[in-house]
Order: sequence, then C-alpha cells, then structure tokens
Amino acid sequence: MNRRAILGPLAILAVWAADACTSSPGAVPAKSEVQPPSEIVAFKVLYRENCAGCHGEDGKGGAASALANPVLLAIADDSVIRRTTAQGVAGTSMPAFAQSAGGMLTDRQIDSLVEGIRSWANPDALGGIVPPPFRAQTPGDPQRGADVFRTYCSSCHGADGRGGKKASSVVNGSYLALVSEQHLRTIVIAGLPELGAPDWRDDVPGHPMSEQEISDVVAWLSSQRPQFPGQPYPLPADRAEGEHR
Repeated sequence: MNRRAILGPLAILAVWAADACTSSPGAVPAKSEVQPPSEIVAFKVLYRENCAGCHGEDGKGGAASALANPVLLAIADDSVIRRTTAQGVAGTSMPAFAQSAGGMLTDRQIDSLVEGIRSWANPDALGGIVPPPFRAQTPGDPQRGADVFRTYCSSCHGADGRGGKKASSVVNGSYLALVSEQHLRTIVIAGLPELGAPDWRDDVPGHPMSEQEISDVVAWLSSQRPQFPGQPYPLPADRAEGEHR
C-alpha cells in the first residue's frame, strides 16, 4: 500500500473527528460567546433594560414622564440628559446609572442612551417659538405663584391644587417628596402629553406662561412640600392626643 493510499483515509478521519468534537453535546458553537453586559452599546437594548420600566416603551411615558416629548427635548440639551442619566437626581426616584456614580453603565453606554434619546427630538415641534429656559433664570415668588396657579392650573387641578375633575392633586405631600423643583419646572414647561397635560403655551389658550410666571408657580408648588415627608396625616380634632386607632 503506497503512502498516498494511507494518508487519504487518515485525513478523512481527522476531518470527521473534528466535526464530531464541535457537534458533540456540551461543545460551544463558534461565535456563541456571551457578550459581557459592559460591552452592550445598542440603544434599544440599553433603554429597554434600564429606562423603559419607568419612562415607557419608546419613551412614551409610564411611571415617570415621557422622554420622547418634543418640548422636553427642545429645552433639555445633551448635557442635561447625560448628567441626569449618569448621576440621577438626588432625593428623588431617579437613580444614577453611571459606574462613576455607583451605577452599572459605562461612559460609552451613557453616550449611547443620550444619543438614542436625542434621536426622538423634533426640531419643528415648536414652530419657531423659543421655549423658556430649562433652568430658572430668576427666583420665583410663592405669593405671586399662588395667583399664577389659579390663572393657569386651577381649571384642571382645583383652586387649591388638591385635584379637580380633569386632573389629580399636585400638592400631595407624597408626590412633592418624590420630585425636585427642576422636575416641577420641567413639567410646567413641557407638560405631560401622555396624560393630556398641556405645555406652557396652552394652559390658557392664546396666553403662554412667561418665564417669571413659571418660576413663581414652581416656587408656590415647592412651598406646599411638607417639612417631614412621609409622616402620618394629622389626627382629627376629636381624637385624643396619642390615640392612633
């Protein structure tokens, strides 16, 4: 038997053995390695796993306000979105997601979230109208804010802010304990379109709120925040002190 006749069957056997090894039970298929979480940068995956639970699918709103709101994206620039995503908002339910702030996402993943959220912006949404600035430029006055609230907000939220036929209370202590003054300002400007709440232009049709009126009404809302959020409601006058039935 010549050398070629011997090598031919051996080569076939080697190929068969290699194929059997890769297809045997427990073998790891080629290109099947699990991607480490820190290397995932696809926006849809990152948003679904980290943001959708509160802000809703595709940023349409849920337990937290909608991120795809075009007015919000007109007043909150990249730095605002990045800072909020990375560092969270202290004292509220918005956590920090960046590893540098105790979260689990890398800087590259934060950038992917910012870019993806920004892609929902609609530059033509305001029709050329310049919106109020994201951050207050002047302090608000709560006394003036009470009048502003009655003018622009009471038709939905009631004269004292405790709720009306169209909307719920905005002076509830538990609610105010969970939101920052900046969040209140953002809602007044951008509205909550997912809940039918108008933005700063349409609370009173044809009379958009001024920058100062926005600051004033936010100051009034903030002044309704209880000193010790989460404490029990006061007992009725007819209850004996210390009685907790």
